[in-house]
Amino acid sequence: MTDADRWISTFLQAQSAEANAARNTLLAYGRDLKDFAGWAAHRGLDLATLPRSAIEDYLISCEAEGLSKSSRARRLSSVRQLYRFAHDEGWRPDNPALRISGPGASQRLPKTLSHDEVDRLLDAARSKGRTSGGKLRNAALVELLYATGMRVSELVGLPVAAVRGDPKMILVRGKGNKERMVPLSAPARLATAAWLAQRDAEEEAARKAGKPGSKALFPGSGSDGHLTRQHFYLLIKDIAVLGGVDPAKVTPHTLRHAFATHLLAGGADLRVIQTLLGHADVATTEIYTHVLEDQLKDLVLTHHPLAKKT
Repeated sequence: MTDADRWISTFLQAQSAEANAARNTLLAYGRDLKDFAGWAAHRGLDLATLPRSAIEDYLISCEAEGLSKSSRARRLSSVRQLYRFAHDEGWRPDNPALRISGPGASQRLPKTLSHDEVDRLLDAARSKGRTSGGKLRNAALVELLYATGMRVSELVGLPVAAVRGDPKMILVRGKGNKERMVPLSAPARLATAAWLAQRDAEEEAARKAGKPGSKALFPGSGSDGHLTRQHFYLLIKDIAVLGGVDPAKVTPHTLRHAFATHLLAGGADLRVIQTLLGHADVATTEIYTHVLEDQLKDLVLTHHPLAKKT
């Protein structure tokens, strides 16, 4: 193992143990830092001694490769975190990445869906599936996602215990293992109850056949024992096609955006939406106010009688 590998490995272990970083965050850090370390090694540079100018050269090379502003900003953030850790650990007397200004991630407003598009997705989910059980599962997935604004990893990883007893609110474990309570709408509760009855019947039949049971609300054959994010991503695309909604507009995260935007349009408080989404900083949630502003501008420009005059 090289010194660079030890730096990265120790840093990731610390992020996991001390900062309680989520698995996907650790994977992103690992990818970015391995790329940086490989670039440095190719030029005969050591992470323990390379100067600030080397990091700046690395960012220039990332731009030359065609990486977007957001990707370059993320890579610089990873390098900064590594060197902050290295400085705290006494591996370096300085932090060469401290005063480097990043490219700045261009702010893109999240794509969202209209109420009509969401309704079509919900209707399509109820008829998507080879079996009646598959249709019940797909309906529950989409109803829960739109009703709660969960991240897809939170949705597919829900334990079945979370929905036992027809609760009006469920406990969700989010990024960094932080927990929050989210309310369930009446349609989501009905869809979940119908799927739960079907799932329990299927689990009982599997147990009688000598197969192990699952603790997941949405069991799957993957190593985690539940439906994978990738499977659901493909599924929601199929549901969009079935519902006559442009599949390019629809991802699991789009429904999360729709949840937030529709709540805000309905008069919900921004702090409440922040809590429901599990955002650590309300600034992250504020982007939905810009989405709503853009929608209102479009509404005026397309429907106001004066806007139609040339």
